[in-house]
Amino acid sequence: MKELIDTGNLPKHIAVIMDGNGRWAQNQGAARIFGHRNAIKAVREVTEGCAELGVSVLTLYAFSTENWARPEFEVKALMELLVQSIRNELPTMLNNNVRMDTIGDTESLPSSCQRQLAEAIEATRQNTGLNLVLALGYSGKWDIAQATRKIAEDVKKGTLIPEEINEEMISANLATKSRPEVDLMLRTGGDHRISNFLLWQLAYAELYFYEDLFWPDFRREHLYEAILAYQNRERRFGKTGEQVKAK
Repeated sequence: MKELIDTGNLPKHIAVIMDGNGRWAQNQGAARIFGHRNAIKAVREVTEGCAELGVSVLTLYAFSTENWARPEFEVKALMELLVQSIRNELPTMLNNNVRMDTIGDTESLPSSCQRQLAEAIEATRQNTGLNLVLALGYSGKWDIAQATRKIAEDVKKGTLIPEEINEEMISANLATKSRPEVDLMLRTGGDHRISNFLLWQLAYAELYFYEDLFWPDFRREHLYEAILAYQNRERRFGKTGEQVKAK
């Protein structure tokens, strides 16, 4: 399937809602955390697949602000798994020239997580390949609210007037900053919603939903499947099909 992909027409930014870990585990009669542990291979598969193809940015919805409402033991296990996974995957990221970043309210994470994230970000800072972005303590509404506060502070200080506020300014103050807006969003688990993820950045993204695939079972072939579907869609951005073809 990989050989069918047009590498001259790749999505610059792919975002993933990694859904279905708990249900995957429950289907096997195991605790939900078992699904989270078995999801690490899927993260490796999508990261290495994007890096090999030449995708610029991959953003993974790792932990939302709403996830804090989950049972305390599950949240604690997720945080411990996050630290362990980043430590274990760092050599692979370095070998694949992957640069890691985070977006979200990372100050709300346990100090051990913050330290491990900071170490990985610093260790991969000079890498020039795929930018792997972990959305942690993130939600789209939080992102727009914090960008609005930054802009409001500039208005309050008198360095900005309301008439100067435009889409570019809002984009520049979002957590994603200079990264391109999302071209392709993937979601496993069968649900058809974006769950408060990158609300502004998904404005013109192509959405691809896997009906019968939980995240622990995700492999590179599923990434290729979504990219091929993306390449077969006509992206009009509000224009007519005739205008797009005439360009």
